[in-house]
Amino acid sequence: MKKYLMILGGFTGILFLFTVIPARFSAQPDHAAEYSAATPVTTLSAEESAAAPKSEPDKAALCENYRMLDITSGRVEEISVRDYVIGAVCAEMPATFEPDALKAQAVAAHTYAERQHLLESASPTASLCGADFSNDSSQYQAYFTENQARQYYGDNFETAYAKVTQAVDDVLPYVLEYDGAPIIAAFCSMSAGVTESAENIWGSKVEYLVPVESQADTSAPRYLETAQFTGDEFQAAVQSMLPGAVWEEDMAKWVQIGASSPSGTVLEVTVGGVSCTGQQLREALGLRSAVFSVEVQDGRLVFTTKGYGHGVGMSQFGANAMAKDGAGWQEILAHYYPAAELTEGQVES
Repeated sequence: MKKYLMILGGFTGILFLFTVIPARFSAQPDHAAEYSAATPVTTLSAEESAAAPKSEPDKAALCENYRMLDITSGRVEEISVRDYVIGAVCAEMPATFEPDALKAQAVAAHTYAERQHLLESASPTASLCGADFSNDSSQYQAYFTENQARQYYGDNFETAYAKVTQAVDDVLPYVLEYDGAPIIAAFCSMSAGVTESAENIWGSKVEYLVPVESQADTSAPRYLETAQFTGDEFQAAVQSMLPGAVWEEDMAKWVQIGASSPSGTVLEVTVGGVSCTGQQLREALGLRSAVFSVEVQDGRLVFTTKGYGHGVGMSQFGANAMAKDGAGWQEILAHYYPAAELTEGQVES
């Protein structure tokens, strides 16, 4: 634990932004695949032996329980790691996905929780009242209690919950590390065909959050989507973000896309003569991603987006496609989190 805290001291400035995505990733975090679409987010092609148990001294010291603030009751509740990871996977990935995709998601969820626990141990957030995180999915990883999962799955609860539970049990000792500390286990619903770098989205370079191929995403449900805005709707949406914007008579000049990243994310865009980032415009308009184009049709601004979410880290649809093609969870994680290390942990006594 002391080793983790010393290492994490250097990383506290890099926060794991689960803004979902589209602010759920529409008010949902970027890490959830669309439950309604195909059933609505961690990384490395490690060999089977890479996941083999390590000698005892090398095992990471993992929590036995987490503390979660219930934002409804205001109470801080203790929850076992196993129950938490099951609930997180239920909330973040469709149970209809392949078992190895669910396992990869479970490792990502566990890694996220471990990192968050260590960050809070080193520098507590006053509003969490001593908890590691809350059940506010706009701020932290989403989580279902068993009762919430039962309501969500309905008649399919027994089958779905058993499938998720088995996936979690198969990988529960494992977390992803870099330089001996839990990684920022970012994930998204789907990329635009190549994942994005953390540097382009959050401004800080992260060695294991770099662009990787995820071509299967282009065949995912609702990969291409359009969002239309009348002139009044558009101006109202961006007014608070860009109070100095000036609107020319020609609507085609309202939005001018500048630089984009190699992965397709719009990095610079001029709106009403004022510059902002593609992510900022995405959030203001509630777009599915910052990989977009825009045109004027019948007096409306029409945005066409690719993918869903920030595009950083593991693509959930990409992970599912890899699993369908026979890739194991270790290979999925190795692909999406290059430079990270899969580590078998040991629960603290």
